[in-house]
Amino acid sequence: MGAEASGSRPELRELLREAETSLLECKVCFERFGHRQQRRPRNLSCGHVVCLACVAALAHPRTLALECPFCRRACRGCDTSDCLPVLHLLELLGSALRPGPAAPRAAPAAPGVLTCQHAFGGWGTLVNPTGLALCPKTGRVVVVHDGKRRVKVFDSGGGCAHQFGEKGDAAQDLRYPLDVTVTNDCHVVVTDAGDRSLKVFDFFGQIKLVLGGHFCLPWGVETTPQNGVLVTDAEAGSLHLLEVDFPEGILRRTERLQAHLRRPRGVAVSWLTGAIAVLEHPLGPGACSSTTVKVFSATMQLIGQVDSFGLSLFFPSKITASAVAFDHQGNVVVADTSNPAVLCLGKPEEFPVLKPIITHGLSHPVALTFTKESSLLVLDSAAHSVKVYKVDWG
Repeated sequence: MGAEASGSRPELRELLREAETSLLECKVCFERFGHRQQRRPRNLSCGHVVCLACVAALAHPRTLALECPFCRRACRGCDTSDCLPVLHLLELLGSALRPGPAAPRAAPAAPGVLTCQHAFGGWGTLVNPTGLALCPKTGRVVVVHDGKRRVKVFDSGGGCAHQFGEKGDAAQDLRYPLDVTVTNDCHVVVTDAGDRSLKVFDFFGQIKLVLGGHFCLPWGVETTPQNGVLVTDAEAGSLHLLEVDFPEGILRRTERLQAHLRRPRGVAVSWLTGAIAVLEHPLGPGACSSTTVKVFSATMQLIGQVDSFGLSLFFPSKITASAVAFDHQGNVVVADTSNPAVLCLGKPEEFPVLKPIITHGLSHPVALTFTKESSLLVLDSAAHSVKVYKVDWG
């Protein structure tokens, strides 16, 4: 048996090297794909895959227009996306394609860096998840995704407790949920891009309220310490505060807090200071992957702002923020899909004091939330899972 195993090893090695040449190599520059920024494999709209460095070299510097070097189909550099199958294959074959001793994996984390304790969900349990929230009373984790039942509730250990929110066209159904929050009295609030509405359920999935016609495109949603609901409207460029009688299912009051935002998506509120962070995704030439974090005081005065360009002065590669949260000390924390990573930007009045706190193990982070015990939950859309990181601020 030992001789057979040793005999098959060269064949396996040759097979892996063939895979590296045919699948893991950019056919424009002939460099090997990798997880680092310039070597990341990118899908063109035609389906061909090239590295990010070649996308940048082929794209027009102002319009970002380019032609596929293989089929000549026109597309734009900002319309490309990570080729997740190749990235996953790199992870699976990386150790086999690089013989030699592996770096120690259990090295102690540096102060302020988070270490992954466990993960739950996975393909089939979650399908392309988009939003994440924590129930403040029970500690249960609520995720919205593209499954048959759109809202999935997990217990603190990661087991599925229950699910609700049927996929469908009825008013109480969920067509395309974008984000979710859980109120202080355990009601689940979901933004639905399918019919551009806000939907409120009790914690067991009974519909309490449907707000249609109030928004152009409701996106981010968050609960305030006073049990109000913040909602961003990506199409109208606005931020709203809703006061709802949740047990009765009645909208009491709505207030537009900001009216001139640039395609706002994510929103977060600090329970320490009442500050509100909004994540903008502006449109326009050169803005296809640009993001801006704006932080307002509890009285809606702008107290901090930083964009992708400003962050690039402190970080070796471009940052595309996909989610925003506050930790318990009032620091602003963002998820970055370009690298991918999770970064602490510091307190708004100190912007930006950039400190990477997660740099490995993520594929496409899209949502963040902190537990009462200061663990950080990261929703990784590409891995279809929730990853639990323990905070060590040092």
